[in-house]
Amino acid sequence: MIVAIHHQFLNGNFSRDCFTHGSQTDLNHLDLSRQSIGGICLMGEETTANDENVAETKPSPKLTLLPLVFLIFYEVSGGPFGVEDSVKSGGGPLLALLGFLIFPLIWSIPEALITAELATSFPENGGYVVWISSAFGPFWGFQEGFWKWFSGVMDNALYPVLFLDYLKHSFPVLDHVAARVPALLGITFSLTYLNYRGLHIVGFSAVLLAVFSLCPFLVMALLAVPRIRPQRWLFVDFKKVNWRGYFNTMFWNLNYWDKASTLAGEVESPGETFPKALFGAVLLVMGSYLIPLTAGTGALSESSSGEWSDGYFAEVGMLIGGVWLKGWIQAAAAMSNLGLFEAEMSSDAFQLLGMSEIGMLPAFFAQRSKYGTPTISILCSATGVIFLSWLSFQEIIEFLNFLYALGMLLEFAAFVKLRIKKPDLNRPYRVPLNTFGTLSLCLPPSLLVILVMVLAAPKTFLISGVIIVVGFCLYPFLELVKEKRWARFIPEDPRRQVLGVQTESQLDEEHGDESSASLLP
Repeated sequence: MIVAIHHQFLNGNFSRDCFTHGSQTDLNHLDLSRQSIGGICLMGEETTANDENVAETKPSPKLTLLPLVFLIFYEVSGGPFGVEDSVKSGGGPLLALLGFLIFPLIWSIPEALITAELATSFPENGGYVVWISSAFGPFWGFQEGFWKWFSGVMDNALYPVLFLDYLKHSFPVLDHVAARVPALLGITFSLTYLNYRGLHIVGFSAVLLAVFSLCPFLVMALLAVPRIRPQRWLFVDFKKVNWRGYFNTMFWNLNYWDKASTLAGEVESPGETFPKALFGAVLLVMGSYLIPLTAGTGALSESSSGEWSDGYFAEVGMLIGGVWLKGWIQAAAAMSNLGLFEAEMSSDAFQLLGMSEIGMLPAFFAQRSKYGTPTISILCSATGVIFLSWLSFQEIIEFLNFLYALGMLLEFAAFVKLRIKKPDLNRPYRVPLNTFGTLSLCLPPSLLVILVMVLAAPKTFLISGVIIVVGFCLYPFLELVKEKRWARFIPEDPRRQVLGVQTESQLDEEHGDESSASLLP
């Protein structure tokens, strides 16, 4: 099956002409009627040239393959910073190494494959919100968007704090509140401005940051070769295993493959680019974890397993290469946090833009700057980051994991239901499995996310429950706002023109039934 999937990613099932920029729109993908949405009508008539309700914006450059690979890399990973806890919570190197070998097979690859199929079937900003709306209706699409946006903002609140934590080793003054708070605000505003300037700038910044962040670990691995003792990789002390910490660390370091789908409307030829970018990112993420871990744990004695915690790779670098390598790793860690922030904020902001384009949020969320970026959506995400940065590292990880897990269960269910409900939906990339195979593909990751949720602390259940209730109440409130016209929502025809995706029927007429071509017998 892996060979077939690899072939699908690199060679097959791409309709190069399926989605062209500026084509006429039809949101039959969403399968939503006037009655079911209460005003969020997504119609299929032709848009006229005299449509004056949509403000023209300056066309922004589209994302190409290489920047998209590294944006996904930063959505998911950003390097091995934060994987050190897997050694400590796993009681030694063995479970950590096995985890980063096995978890991608049962979690990362299935999530990446599902994202590749659905993101190319619905190449619109909003990503998984559109998938869930098509499968289960707008109410659950809104809940998915609310959970994922909240989870993403909580995740993004980590990175300015971690950036300062690395810098304070060289600048102790940053450990004092009087200096730390202005520095935190300054970093957040500066990175927010970079997002405002354009997604293509963020994409190429991610490439440069990733190269700089990964190079010291390649050097460390080469220097560690003479000192590696393979038997050290087999050490594990089950009495010291912290299963909750272990699974949360693994899950956090290997999730968010679907985040880039919220940028699908900004990608050049998404039907071809997305699957290739996801496959390249899977390899890059696995390599960025396994190479430093195997080098560090193989070169150091088993007695050091209890010392592996956040930031310990800098100490490993000093023990293997000296002070210069430690400083390089610290600088790389700081830069990596900047890349993580940029990628996460881009996805969160374009998700809000996509939800506005399909009428779930007021129209001001879809306003674009002269650089083509969603100004209000970026500011909204930045505000959430500032307010959530007071939470502790472990609290944030557990909260965002819980909300993210809920959203993923909905995505797996939508993936299967759309295969049954819309078997003829145009799928430029199709996972090479039949309906039973898709069920088998979704079962292991579903069990994993349920396990992560069951292991959560009572405080996580309480806070997540409050967030869920807020989401349930927010949807009917926004429907009331729309009905009473207290805020402007994007009208039907302009909404169709904004998304710029051909109708499902048009695609079928032009390209035939491509969805059946890639099914395995």
